[in-house]
Amino acid sequence: MRPLQFLLILAIMVAFAGSGFAISSGKTVEYAGGSAGKVIFDGKTHGDKGLKCTDCHTKVFPMKKGTKITMVEMNEGRNCGACHNGQKAIKQY
Repeated sequence: MRPLQFLLILAIMVAFAGSGFAISSGKTVEYAGGSAGKVIFDGKTHGDKGLKCTDCHTKVFPMKKGTKITMVEMNEGRNCGACHNGQKAIKQY
């Protein structure tokens, strides 16, 4: 392999390294949802819309397991409600 080809391949790999999905393709995260019922976060759905992990973490969501999300916060435009507000994305709650 010539040095120019190697550099081109390396540049392409670096360019795509930061474009990972929030949850890798085919994986989901499920939340009990309380009175709202089960809530499923699908990383592929969000990734297909062009979102990356860093679009929400840590700007909207902390990188911490067990974070509680309430309907009051979502209706105030926090957590999932930052995007799922009926304007930027479908309001599904």
